[in-house]
Order: sequence, then structure tokens, then C-alpha cells
Amino acid sequence: MLYLDHNATTPLDPAVRAEMDDCLDRTVGNPSSPHGLGQEAKRILDRARARVAALVGARSHEILFTSGGTEADNLAVFGSVAAIPARRHLVSVASEHQAVRNPVTHLAETGHEVSWAKIDRQGRIDPAGLAGLVREDTALVSVMLANNETGVIQPVAELAEPVHAKGALLHSDAVQALGKIPVDVAALGVDLLSLSSHKIHGPQGVGALYVRAGTRIAPLLFGGQQERGLRPGTENVVGIAGFGKACELATTRLAADADRVARRRGEFEAALRQRLPQIVVHGVAAPRLPNTSYIGFPGLNGEALALLLDLLGVAVATGSACSSAAHGPSHVLQAMGLSYQEAASAIRFSFGREHTAEDIALAVERVCQAVADLRRS
Repeated sequence: MLYLDHNATTPLDPAVRAEMDDCLDRTVGNPSSPHGLGQEAKRILDRARARVAALVGARSHEILFTSGGTEADNLAVFGSVAAIPARRHLVSVASEHQAVRNPVTHLAETGHEVSWAKIDRQGRIDPAGLAGLVREDTALVSVMLANNETGVIQPVAELAEPVHAKGALLHSDAVQALGKIPVDVAALGVDLLSLSSHKIHGPQGVGALYVRAGTRIAPLLFGGQQERGLRPGTENVVGIAGFGKACELATTRLAADADRVARRRGEFEAALRQRLPQIVVHGVAAPRLPNTSYIGFPGLNGEALALLLDLLGVAVATGSACSSAAHGPSHVLQAMGLSYQEAASAIRFSFGREHTAEDIALAVERVCQAVADLRRS
């Protein structure tokens, strides 16, 4: 099986597994307990927190652990709005992941006002246009750093000054960007940044929210004082240890991995264009993550093509894994101005650092075979 769905989840790195196995073998304490075993668990948390912070240029105390990117996004959106109730307006983007879109939509349905920024045909926002939506009563502006479907990278850093000039907070969902491109909270100018472990070869079920020192947010859950009281509940020590190790590996491998994966992606797109000149690579004229290729196959149904590729031993996606149960094509592509039919023909290929040139050649052959089989049917 050729696994070309790394934007959905990544294989667990062997070094991460070893770190988690070691943690399981020697850690039985609750990190909130004062005895020696509890303090050993706390030391593991502290080390992981420092590793996550280092990857994004933050300080350790600015990292809160969560159950994943979705919880981090929800805490950022609902927590910031609850902390500044006098401000009833939010700004976000039509192409956001559901973990941001749905909380923002819920707030719109329960009394808040929301302005949705548009994206162009390549999937990029206009920073000046988005900044023009920010008002004196805006609580939060949320713009994802890199889109999970197209891989298109947004100019988040250009938003910091105009957003802060209005007294609003700036949040970015960096779940898909982490480990693929440099992510630095100071350079971005964000107040809140969402992260996830399983997109960078760490375990599923672990994430983090960066909260800039001095930024006020309210908790969604109420209980103990874990994670500065903003995310109560006993921490997932083993999973967090794995997340920390994955961040440490990403810190040292990022540049080399990005270069290698970008070459593989380039080989794939070039070979596929040569064999199937009618394909459309969405977002190709915009800055993209090095591993992501979202391709339209005109006249074909993307879901049927993905199913046939699965039978041929190639795992791909038609869009976000989180929206796979929803009917209809990608909301991201439709926000880019594509028709229903154009959006419905798209397949997302997302590559990983383990892929070789031989893997790419095999993937191209199988895609061409699947396309030919569908056209004959």
C-alpha cells in the first residue's frame, strides 16, 4: 500500500514509539502528585513542553496541552471570546478547517457577528481586505497558517499589526503547517496557535495551544488546575512524551525533510501532467506546503477515483479526513470559486519523508491506470 494521505495522519516515527514505550515502562505517577513517581511524570511533561515550545519559538509556560488540534482550536475560539464578552465580532476565512469554522458558526448562531474573508482562485486571502473587516468590537481573528486540503500558506504575519491595532486577538491553526515549514510565533505575531501531534509523526489524541504570555482566555472545562487551570484533567503523559519527541525530531529534520518531500511532490506533479495534461493542480500559483498536491481530474468523480485507487493499493483523500462523512465536495475548493463539478473531481495527495522516487513512479502509474479504468466504465 502506498500511503499518500499524510495530511490526514502520519505514521508513528520509531523514535517516538521508543520514547513512549520508555515512558510506559517507568512512569506510573500522576504528574499532579507530590511524591517521587508523580514528580517523575511531571518532569516528562516539562521536557515535552520545552520540546514543543522550541519547535515554534515559544516559551515553555506558553504551551498548553490538549487532546488534539480540534480542542486547541475550540479553546482558542471560545476561550478568547468568553474572556472579552464586550466584543461580539469575529473574523475568519471561508476555507478554514471545520475545527474553526464550526465553533465560529456556532457563535454566529448564538448572538455574535461574524465576517468571513474570501479567498482567491489560488486559495489565498488578501491581507488588506481581511484587515478591513476588523472592527473596534472584534474579539478574534482566526486564519489558518496552511490549508489542510490545498496546502496553500496564508500571509498570517501580515495580519498581526492591523489586528492588534484594533485590540483584537490573532489566532492561527498551524496544525497542518507544523513540521513542514518553519513556524515561529514571534515572526507570525500571533496570540494563539493550535498544534497537533499526529501530523508530525507523533501519536494521535495529543495537541497543544500556544497562548502568548499575557493573553487572557477562559477555560472550556472546569476541574483541577492542570495546564494553568485552562485545560483541567490529568494529562496524557505517554502521548505528550511522544508529541515532545516528534517535535524534537522535527526541529532537527525540518529543512532536509521539506526539501526531500518537495522534490517528490514535484516529480509526481510533473510526471502526472505529462501523462494526463488535462489535470488541474489547485493552488499551484500560491505558496504551498512542500508535501501537498490537490489535483482535479476533469470529468471524473473524485470519490470514485479515490475508491479505485484504494483497490489498486494507493491511499489518498478527496479532502479533509474530518469532513469525510459530509456529503458534497470540498468547501475549500468551492470557496476558491470552483464549480460543484470541478470541486467534486479533486483528489488530495500528501507525501511523507519516507517516500522514494520509486514510490512516486508507482503512484503515477496507478493513478493513470485508475483514470483510464474510470473513463472506460
